[in-house]
Amino acid sequence: MSIVPPLSSSSHLSMSADIAQIPSRTTTMSLPDVFSNEAGRNRSRAGHQQIAAQTDLEAVQLWLAEFVQSPHTLRSYRKEVVRLMLWAKHYLNRPLSDLTREDLLAYEAFLHHPGAEWCDPLLPRHGSERRLFTRPLSTASIRQAMCILSGMFSYLVEAGFLVGNPLALRRRSAALRKTGVERYLDQPLWHYLLEFIDDLPKNSLREQRYYERMRWVFRLFYALALRVSEAAQATAGDFVLRRGQWWLRVKGKGGIEAEVPVSAQLMQDFGRYRQFHGLPAYPEVGDRHPLILSITGSADHPLTSTNLYLMVKKCFAAAGAQLAAQQPHAAATLMQASTHWLRHTSATHQADAGNDLRHIQQNLRHASIETTSIYLHVEQDKRHQATVDSINIKPRSETVTLPV
Repeated sequence: MSIVPPLSSSSHLSMSADIAQIPSRTTTMSLPDVFSNEAGRNRSRAGHQQIAAQTDLEAVQLWLAEFVQSPHTLRSYRKEVVRLMLWAKHYLNRPLSDLTREDLLAYEAFLHHPGAEWCDPLLPRHGSERRLFTRPLSTASIRQAMCILSGMFSYLVEAGFLVGNPLALRRRSAALRKTGVERYLDQPLWHYLLEFIDDLPKNSLREQRYYERMRWVFRLFYALALRVSEAAQATAGDFVLRRGQWWLRVKGKGGIEAEVPVSAQLMQDFGRYRQFHGLPAYPEVGDRHPLILSITGSADHPLTSTNLYLMVKKCFAAAGAQLAAQQPHAAATLMQASTHWLRHTSATHQADAGNDLRHIQQNLRHASIETTSIYLHVEQDKRHQATVDSINIKPRSETVTLPV
């Protein structure tokens, strides 16, 4: 039995219900044998293959199976490989194992401008008949997509299935290297957001429920720098009290478990949120109530990552709309913000406050401290201040005589 739901062959550009699809009614893209058993020129024939896969499809399924314990990652990776395989069949009529560096350059250009048939607004955004694109991808999204695909090709090379990785030659422009994170809220904007939430209406029971949930959600994401998938999976029983200090056990990317420090203030906020819904302030061992309850406080219908993401986006948008007339630039920042911005905001504020970079690395569960270093903005602030202070463009009071 396959670990990952299979990519099915079809006479149209469509997959099984569990895989991102281009629907069958997209007749302009109708193709026979979307995923054939044809072996491309990049297939290894050395006889030292470490996997049993005989087709591109089986090899891709095995790669995806490596992420089955991380549903969010699995969805993201599956979407990218489905996009590539459909594009390769539609435009080149060639299998994945036949793609060259030139082909991948063409695919990268396609991601900047996918055709209208790939972005049909009449198709739903979710479900088995969903579209694969809502709009052309941003530069950052394309960079992420190509990194995911490069990882897949490298895996298949290591497995002895492919001879080489056509993306290994991809130029890593210095302009694309991360020198600092920009998707975060500075201190004034963060405090404005907290005040906006505290001023939410509380006249009805539903408004009170919404207020208490927003108050807790934003404090939780910020204080613990959680990914949205981590927050969705966590339960009250994941809080651990040890030596008088609270920690939260988190299952992050790849199913790797870690513990994040929890402040006494956050535990008070959690206690307030739970008591509002009639639960004990502090969780007991084995408490399976979700960290973020449904609007009514029910534990029977835990929120998904998508639910949480959309909930936070809606609140950010409302806060931005209120600020638009007075501070349009700050409002635009809030309009763009999402759950991951709260993670970046937490890390940036920790770095600004002087927290040891190694501690921040552990709190964010980064494999490399170089990844964490993008949150160091203080030196940039010092450079900016020193530069503007050293430049004098004030007009001199005396008359200046220009040379003849």
